[in-house]
Amino acid sequence: MSCMLPTPRLGYLASKNCPPVFLAPALSPYRQNPAFFSTSSPVAQRTTRSKHAPHPNRGVSALRRTGLRHRVEMDKYPLPVPVLDPEKRSKVAVDEKHGLWGFFRPDKKALNTPEETAAFGRPWVVEELRHKSWEDLHSLWWICCKERNLLATQAYERDRLKAGYGEAEILDRNRAVRQTQKAIKHALTERYYAFEDARRVAVVDPEVDLEAEPGTQAYTPIYSDEAALEPDYSVNQRASSSSAA
Repeated sequence: MSCMLPTPRLGYLASKNCPPVFLAPALSPYRQNPAFFSTSSPVAQRTTRSKHAPHPNRGVSALRRTGLRHRVEMDKYPLPVPVLDPEKRSKVAVDEKHGLWGFFRPDKKALNTPEETAAFGRPWVVEELRHKSWEDLHSLWWICCKERNLLATQAYERDRLKAGYGEAEILDRNRAVRQTQKAIKHALTERYYAFEDARRVAVVDPEVDLEAEPGTQAYTPIYSDEAALEPDYSVNQRASSSSAA
């Protein structure tokens, strides 16, 4: 029995002793020699790490799941064991006046009912805020800020729980708080314009000293109060002389 073996130039060559079929790829003349991954010679490998040598942790990647090349031991620092029993858990002391409690109601509930959220009054108007002092307006502004933070916390908790209720009440209450803040800005803007008008008048007023030091008198009237109260006798004398003539 003979078989034909392929050759690069002679085509197929007859052979009496045919090799096994699984050895055919090894006898193929078109087989290429496999190349190694690294073409560097083992002799040229650096024995010591120089300045330009690669980092020893080169190739460590969390994306490719290549971990550390040395063993990491955790025997000295054991992992904490979770406490499943609520009665055995240690209680953390929390300050009752902590600033983060401002994001919750006094009863410390993360989410109120729609009836509780809808129970609020009307917003402040500009006519009422015109009579308030700067300290009162400042306090009211920060009260509005705390209320908006509280409403934002409840809205986030409602979305997390997917409650499906209370959104309209929170929006209405937040709208009222924002109207109060707009009224505060309106009142402060009016005061700013009034102050600027008074400052422009004081610049040209000779009785006002805008560069006066703190604690000194900034307003010095040209005529004293006593001179203003005294009667002007010169007018009466001129009137009597004209009548006598």
